[in-house]
Amino acid sequence: MDIIKELLTELESEATITRKMLALVPEDRFDWSPHPKSMTLKQLATHLAEIPSWFSIAVDQDVLDFNEANYTPTPIESNADLLALFEKSYQIGKSALERLPEALLDKPWIMRGGEAVYLDTTKYGMVRHAFAQTIHHRAQLGVFLRLLDIPIPGSYGPSADEMG
Repeated sequence: MDIIKELLTELESEATITRKMLALVPEDRFDWSPHPKSMTLKQLATHLAEIPSWFSIAVDQDVLDFNEANYTPTPIESNADLLALFEKSYQIGKSALERLPEALLDKPWIMRGGEAVYLDTTKYGMVRHAFAQTIHHRAQLGVFLRLLDIPIPGSYGPSADEMG
């Protein structure tokens, strides 16, 4: 089995679903949040759009230390910006997976915040984690959109909205 080929196929499949969801994010509701502890719609959508680029972190680094990283979310002002961010992130992630030698999939990979270890896995495990994060946050986005009364597209089959 060609694991890299399978990961690239999964990336394309998940990207198709994610594009449909991100395209529905209404600009006039960017600041909306369902709860004070929840991200805003804009924060959640931006986070989701950035996740495919995480594959480059898995490929190019062996450790991600949040205490040393200088991360700021990519600023977006429109749905077009959001979709462009996703496409850029997708290309970065796809390129990283394409250059990942299968022999390195078992290489250790750690996510930490200083001494606190959040994820101790392999490069393959981090790739799987990025897929899981995509699915998790896309589902959150689906709930946000549902609460805004926006019809939801199907993910792995038709949605209730598509079924009528």
